[in-house]
Amino acid sequence: MQQFVLLEHRWNGVHWDFMLEVGDVLRTWAIDAPIVPGSRLPARELSPHRRVYLDYEGEISGDRGMVRRIDRGAYHVQTWEPDLIRVELSGRQLVGTAELRRLEVGGSENPDSWNFLLGNLD
Repeated sequence: MQQFVLLEHRWNGVHWDFMLEVGDVLRTWAIDAPIVPGSRLPARELSPHRRVYLDYEGEISGDRGMVRRIDRGAYHVQTWEPDLIRVELSGRQLVGTAELRRLEVGGSENPDSWNFLLGNLD
């Protein structure tokens, strides 16, 4: 089963890195607010990260802050399209359906801008 991880990343403030294992990499989004079920949160897609972050906690090389694992678990894909990813999470804290939806900005898609939503997808 594929894995996910949620890391608190302290660097120039704090944000949360939500990562989904896809093959040999972790597809990654930075979320600038604490994850609250039922709240749509802005997310920025980052470049894929190495799978080592499924287990890693601590200082990041290059003076890029530090990470602390908030949750980790398995996920099952419900929908995986270019502009919509919906997965079922089975972690200790993050349990249920999570959705990532690409945003349109100024009438066109912005490849890095997404919304993250945990639960309450109706």
